[in-house]
Amino acid sequence: MDVEILVRGILWYVVFLFSTTTHEAAHAWAAQRGGDSTAYLGGQVSLDPLPHIRREPFGMVIMPILSYLRSFGWMIGWASTPYDLAWALRHPSRAAWMSLAGPAANLTIAILAGLVIRVGMNAGWLAPSSGGYWEFHALVTGDGAMGGVAMILSLLFSLNVVLFFFNLIPIPPLDGSGVIGLLLPEDLSRRLQMAFMQPGVGIAGMLIAFFFGWRLISPAVWWSVGLLFA
Repeated sequence: MDVEILVRGILWYVVFLFSTTTHEAAHAWAAQRGGDSTAYLGGQVSLDPLPHIRREPFGMVIMPILSYLRSFGWMIGWASTPYDLAWALRHPSRAAWMSLAGPAANLTIAILAGLVIRVGMNAGWLAPSSGGYWEFHALVTGDGAMGGVAMILSLLFSLNVVLFFFNLIPIPPLDGSGVIGLLLPEDLSRRLQMAFMQPGVGIAGMLIAFFFGWRLISPAVWWSVGLLFA
C-alpha cells in the first residue's frame, strides 16, 4: 500500500466517523427531545465517536477498514442508536421524527460541504475533476495543501449525500421505514411499525438494500452531484 492510498484511507475514515457519529447523535438527540432517554443514558447524544464505536465496533471500525482495503476507493459501515420500543409505539410521530433526524444531519453536512466547494471553485482554489462514483474523493481538486482540503470536502459532500438518500429508502431497518410515520395517521403508523418489528423483516430489508440500494438512489445521488457543479 503506497502513501497516497494510506493517506486517502485515513481521510476517508475521519470523514466516515464524523458523518456516522453525527447521524447517530442526531437520532439520540431527537429521541431525548421526544421523551426517550435510552440513547442519552448510553452517552450517544454526543459527537464523541467512542460511545457509538463501543455499541457497534464491527460496523464502525472493522467493516470500514476492510471495505477500504478491498476497494481502495470506498468505505462502508454502520452504527445504531438504542431506543425504547414501547415509547416508539406509544408516540409514533415522535419516533418518526427521531428516524428523520439522522438523514437530516447528513443532508446538513452535505449542504455545508457543497457551499464551501462552490465558494472554493468561484475563488479559483478548487476545480471540478472527472471522478466517478468510486472516485468521490476526487469530485474537486486543488493545488498543494488544497488537494487535501478538496478530498475532505468531496468526501463530506458525497458520503453524506449517499447516507441521506440510502437511509431514506422506506424499508426496515433503514430510517425511511420510520419516516413513513410522518405521512400516516398514528394508529396506522403504529401498526406498520409493529409489522416491521416481525422476525425476518429487517433481514429481508437489508438484503434488498444491499443488492438494490445503489440502483434505487443513484439517480438522486448523481442529480445532487450535478447540482453541485451547475
